[in-house]
Amino acid sequence: MHLDRLIREEMAAKGKDGIMFLCIGTDRSTGDSLGPLVGHMLRSRRLKGAAVIGTLDKPVHAMNLDLYARYIRLHYPDYVVVAIDASVGSLDHVGYATLGRGALQPGLGVSKELQAVGDIAITGIVGGVGSRDPVMLQSVRLSMVMKMADCICESIFLVERLWENAAII
Repeated sequence: MHLDRLIREEMAAKGKDGIMFLCIGTDRSTGDSLGPLVGHMLRSRRLKGAAVIGTLDKPVHAMNLDLYARYIRLHYPDYVVVAIDASVGSLDHVGYATLGRGALQPGLGVSKELQAVGDIAITGIVGGVGSRDPVMLQSVRLSMVMKMADCICESIFLVERLWENAAII
């Protein structure tokens, strides 16, 4: 599991002992709802062993990202932050998810300059990079965003099962 390895390496390298999933986006735009959907699913299925910020009820978006970033630095300084957000990419990659080490830069796909957040980034590619128009995000199919959210959540729950099994041994 690549996600599990990235989390373990970040925890060891930075001396951190907790994990947080920071789910970024808004439920007001179908294409940008990936993060809040993932947060909602993680919370509703009771993810154990990790904190979750950013849900459909309390989304983390452009208007409050700075506030939440300060909150996390203050209250969760010893946590590895896995940032999850929708993104744009090449048209042939729409529907794919990416995973990588390093901070996520929310808003780049729609020409917004927001602060980078997280230690690990998971993105779901919801549209083509050719259109930096925020209206494009309105026309993204909800079914595709839901499928990506399901896939990302299932991956996280597989990692959670690895943690539980490791604790038993």
